[in-house]
Amino acid sequence: MAPANPQRRPRRRNVGWLTASLVTVPLIPLSVIASAAPAMATEHATNELVDELRSDIDAILEDPALEGATSGVVVTDADSGETLYSRDTDTSLLPASNMKLFATAAALEVLGPGHTFETEAVAEEQGPNVPELYLVGGGDPTLSADDLDSMAADVAASGVTSVGDLYADDTWFDDERLVDDWWPEDEPYAYSAQISALTVAHGDRYDTGVTEVTVTAGGEGEPVEVAPGAAEGYVEVDNRAVTGPAGGGNTLSIDRPVGTNTITVTGTLPADAAPSVALRTVDEPAGMAGHVFARALEENGVTVEGEIARGEVPAEWGDPGVVAEHTSMPLDEVLVPLMKFSNNGHTEMLIKSIGRHTADEGTWKAGLTGMDEALRGIGVDTSGLVLNDGSGLSRTDRVTAGTVVDLLDRVQDAPWYEVWHHSLPVAGAEDPFVGGTLASRMRGTAAEGVAQGKTGTMSGVSALSGYVQGPDGGELYFSVVNNGHAGSAPLHVQDAIVVRLAEYLGHDGARADATLRQDVPVTVGGDLECSWEAAC
Repeated sequence: MAPANPQRRPRRRNVGWLTASLVTVPLIPLSVIASAAPAMATEHATNELVDELRSDIDAILEDPALEGATSGVVVTDADSGETLYSRDTDTSLLPASNMKLFATAAALEVLGPGHTFETEAVAEEQGPNVPELYLVGGGDPTLSADDLDSMAADVAASGVTSVGDLYADDTWFDDERLVDDWWPEDEPYAYSAQISALTVAHGDRYDTGVTEVTVTAGGEGEPVEVAPGAAEGYVEVDNRAVTGPAGGGNTLSIDRPVGTNTITVTGTLPADAAPSVALRTVDEPAGMAGHVFARALEENGVTVEGEIARGEVPAEWGDPGVVAEHTSMPLDEVLVPLMKFSNNGHTEMLIKSIGRHTADEGTWKAGLTGMDEALRGIGVDTSGLVLNDGSGLSRTDRVTAGTVVDLLDRVQDAPWYEVWHHSLPVAGAEDPFVGGTLASRMRGTAAEGVAQGKTGTMSGVSALSGYVQGPDGGELYFSVVNNGHAGSAPLHVQDAIVVRLAEYLGHDGARADATLRQDVPVTVGGDLECSWEAAC
């Protein structure tokens, strides 16, 4: 089901009562009082509905999965501005990937939805034999191996037949690869890839700074075969895994130990098992981009005779000649895989791009300062925010549920609002590029297709915030931020609240059970975003 069109509606403002000293209040005829009775009855019924909604959300939040947890919950009516529900509204909480709501709004405000990213191949002088060729990154989060192949073809078409040394220049951003408090044990995994201004994106979701490792069983007792994907020739492979008997246990592990550029494979893969495929990060993504580009040059008839390394275009070159260039898709298209699949690398690249745009510094410090300024510029009260990254992977980030709802409200006045809203995952939508991290949630309920929101999940942290649109054009803003729960993420609790909001607005569907049965498992969900675990 396609989501409702997020058209901006003017908010109704309560102008308050005029004082008696400024107005004369006339006597009200009995006929007028009588005619007001139906309106009073309607208001009474509405108040009853709101009271029932509050009671049901209270009951949902009594779920055993939230024992010992703190939950910031806010629900606001978009038209009236009335707060329909609030709990721990101003409590400072970890947002997980709900932080991406703020980061992407700031990126659209600073860079604009039509912003593109440039990648160039430059040389001091053009000719058939180029002593030094530089591949210069401009922060493109979607630069693919196919794009580099097209650039290599352009290099060949320009008349170049050989290159001496090939250098990868990623100095558009600084050389700080990871946020200071990201967990080192996460480094091998795609959701914690190193951030670089020059990186190769993998697949249709454009995961950056990774390579696809494929492990295939051999004969029983023989070593497995390991193919390191696009990083062939860039990473080392330490293969200690063996092929086990058919029908045996699978204990295979694919790792990249911290501080190395080595893919380590251990354990046992049964002889009859299908190949095991995993994305693993590389050290210094720009170095891998250089190797991928070198292969593409060779395949297009351009010989690379010297070294392949990282390096900055010499300042004395002045204005070097552009031998090939690639322009990315616009930011409004980048946001779809970013938000649907909660891509951390994309978000951090946008933060450093904000820094480049606002302070000519591709750093987290400059980018986060620019992010805060942009949010305040669109009217968001940022006093409840603590920003240490843009993706929410940092455990020193802080938000309040009230600040999230403030953002959901304020962005609707921005000219890029519909682009931003379109990027949000849609509840129950089977197409992963529509449903994203909500594709398998709330299917068959009143919320399917009418709730759009951003998920967020880490160990002990879970959140869901966004919009629910009613059949008559009404809309609610909501934020649910859970911290400190034991076990898996309480996704079912968040879903029950959103389904109840959809029912409140008048959508049909099975009623959210406010008092979950005790014989039903209550810790449904993992410790990470489903997209990070290739589960959605």
